[in-house]
Amino acid sequence: MEPEIFRRTAAAIESEVGKVIVGQRLLIRQTLITLLAGGNALLEGVPGLAKTTLVRTLAEVIDCSFSRIQFTPDLMPADIIGTTIIAEDEKGAKFFRFQRGPIFANLVLADEINRATPKTQSALLEAMQEQTVTVGGTIHRLEPPFFVLATQNPLEMEGTYPLPEAQLDRFFFKVNVPFPSPEELVEIAQRTTGTQQVRPHKVASGETIIAMQNLARGVPIASHVLGYAARLISATHPNSSHAPEIVRRYVRYGASPRGMQALILAGKITALLDGRYNVAFADLREVALPVLRHRCILSFEAQAEGLTTDEIVLQLLEAVKEE
Repeated sequence: MEPEIFRRTAAAIESEVGKVIVGQRLLIRQTLITLLAGGNALLEGVPGLAKTTLVRTLAEVIDCSFSRIQFTPDLMPADIIGTTIIAEDEKGAKFFRFQRGPIFANLVLADEINRATPKTQSALLEAMQEQTVTVGGTIHRLEPPFFVLATQNPLEMEGTYPLPEAQLDRFFFKVNVPFPSPEELVEIAQRTTGTQQVRPHKVASGETIIAMQNLARGVPIASHVLGYAARLISATHPNSSHAPEIVRRYVRYGASPRGMQALILAGKITALLDGRYNVAFADLREVALPVLRHRCILSFEAQAEGLTTDEIVLQLLEAVKEE
């Protein structure tokens, strides 16, 4: 695939999704970057902001299968990955057959993931990292492209199970979904309360997405830009010599090497979307927030003073010099 075809295809996907989703350009862009990186996204926002519609529309635009899992406290791992059942053939002979769960789709929406118990949450870990599911000692491979978009409601904390750091780290991006503006609310009402329904067109396929993922990994990155990314990740750790004062004071743990991988891959895709076949410093800064906001664990002092991870990451970007 040529870089120009990559850019045009990505623009077409964003345009078609934008026919259904009002506004939220940054949300659509960051979700697409996650998909093209072969990663998984965690969306945080209040109910009713079209998170389910976004994934369903994206699956329709790229002609891939879609499934939705509503996480509840009584949900079990088998409800996600599937289970082995006893079946019967035409002759009446019984045999064991694996009944696939909803995880076997290209795009999977894990709705309100923090409502399920840690045991059920862990059922996603293997699928998100290795893109396989193991049941009864048998490994089942998930069909690429595979993309998990999980959501959590930041308002309701009662009866929820916060995601552990190890699971948070497996999400490529954490995207905050903002509330629409008054103008966007008017547009949403006009689109959804009338008689005409907007239907997006298919502009890509699963094979196209895989080709785009392969092209993105081949984008070169200069050693000095790579060094900047390494200093940025290192500066998130309070015991690092690169860490600024705000990190030493308010951060308990910084980003992992998986955060470095996400930063580089997201930077490569951002460069391609901008029509360039090389990664610039600006590309890394543009994706630093969704890469780092869930990988920096704040101290109790930061929480007591009302500081957010975004504020610390923004100051970190100012402190770490490009050269």
